[in-house]
Amino acid sequence: MSDSGENSTEKDISFTLEVSNKMGIHARPAAMIVRISSRFEGDIWVEKDGEKVNAKSIMGIMMLAASKGTVLTFHVNSNKCDDFQKEMSELFSSKFQDE
Repeated sequence: MSDSGENSTEKDISFTLEVSNKMGIHARPAAMIVRISSRFEGDIWVEKDGEKVNAKSIMGIMMLAASKGTVLTFHVNSNKCDDFQKEMSELFSSKFQDE
């Protein structure tokens, strides 16, 4: 008897990151978030103050209007959650290469 769930090791994680660049999430940082998110299979959502948007949608990310100091919560359902969290944390740590 084979385990049909052998390759589907998707898991759910949530983590928060704070926007620390002085201009907040404008078009270029939003595009960087979408570029990373789009490389991962599964659902990835970004939440700010109870509003959730698809992390693979540049318009959704920009509609959050995340300024400096805003805390964003990422909800990830993917088989590579840890890799996604690492890459996104590095992007936020680099202040989106804005400064």
